[in-house]
Amino acid sequence: MAVEGLAVLLAIALTFAGVFDCSSAYDRPPARRSHLVPLSDDLDSTSPQQVHISMVGEDKMRISWITDDPTLATVRYGTSAGAANGISANGSTSSYKYLLYKSGQLHNVVIGPLKPNTVYYYRCGLDLSPQFRFKTPPAQFPIKFAVIGDLGQTEWTRSTLQHISKSNYDVLLLPGDLSYADYLQPLWDSFGRLVEPLSSQRPWMVTQGNHEVEKIPLLHSTPFTSYNARWPMPFEESGSNSNSYYSFEVAGVHITMLGSYTDFGVGSEQYEWLQSDLGKVNRTKTPWLVVLLHAPWYNSNTAHQGETESIDMKAAMEGLLYGSRVDVVFAGHVHAYERFTRVYNEQANDCGPVHITIGDGGNREGLASKYISPQPKISVFREASFGHGMLEVVNATHAQWTWHRNQNDEAVASDAFWLQSLAANPACKE
Repeated sequence: MAVEGLAVLLAIALTFAGVFDCSSAYDRPPARRSHLVPLSDDLDSTSPQQVHISMVGEDKMRISWITDDPTLATVRYGTSAGAANGISANGSTSSYKYLLYKSGQLHNVVIGPLKPNTVYYYRCGLDLSPQFRFKTPPAQFPIKFAVIGDLGQTEWTRSTLQHISKSNYDVLLLPGDLSYADYLQPLWDSFGRLVEPLSSQRPWMVTQGNHEVEKIPLLHSTPFTSYNARWPMPFEESGSNSNSYYSFEVAGVHITMLGSYTDFGVGSEQYEWLQSDLGKVNRTKTPWLVVLLHAPWYNSNTAHQGETESIDMKAAMEGLLYGSRVDVVFAGHVHAYERFTRVYNEQANDCGPVHITIGDGGNREGLASKYISPQPKISVFREASFGHGMLEVVNATHAQWTWHRNQNDEAVASDAFWLQSLAANPACKE
């Protein structure tokens, strides 16, 4: 894209980022610039880039990648190196426009059925393309989830990704705010290149945040254009009609991803879908029930207080989650870490979910460093540091949660506790 075009986009981005910034008034440390990750000199116009994978059903994987020029939407894969001689699967190709920007060729291919806990090698597009590999999640406990929110693409982000890369996780969960492109579309490309070393090897399951909306009155009226085109999730497989909310199951865990910036009121399509989705959960098959959303329902940071995406969504949906005995709710949005006790309707409740805010992945806006004083009794641990979390579900009854701050060179837990599944708690059975 011409320099003049980028300049226009940047001006628009800065204007609307200011006009539609929905954060509360609070002090942040100085913001840092996003780091543009350039296209490697080793790649040509049909080489796969920005490769990432996501789960589709219990035994399939979606391979997503981008090329500058048209090429085959084909993946060859197998369990031994030299996947060019393996199984071949075909998919679809699309592209999108956003103001003056036109995307590259977005390819999506679903492969499978796949064996659990198995390493697969694969090539995207032409047989001469680079070889990648990924490992499928296990079919049974134990399983380890990496959890990060509000990731961005700064030096803080790089530190977070380096820590996660050493953790040997099975699936990554991200509750919104991925690239912080904020209307400047080349930053979506940069983000895809930044995360590719991880996202091409393990499934990344994501949901949207406010930085994915990218809606501009009069100029671009459709929300989530870039996000939906680049990060398709398995919503149709779970009976959803929107990429903004969906669910999936893996190794005894049912995970529901909600959209804080899609209509969530009682009677809305998302509300009706959530009610149906939770009603189908079989706690014998999946004794663990986890929910991800972007705007936290519980928050003692001074940042993002009083927002409708938190208050009104909680008022509409908290009863559904409590009635279904959801074990834990992960959120982002607030750029800090906080863990609440099991809670329902603002009170500690042994049958309510644990609420965890993990919006500390590394975004350019910096940390939300001020908290409400005194600390509410239901808030167990809070700290304004960049980091990531690990949820290791050990068996049908117990899981360990650990949060790691980036300042630690080693993966030392700064906050850790054990959860017992509410399905295993006789007092919480209706």
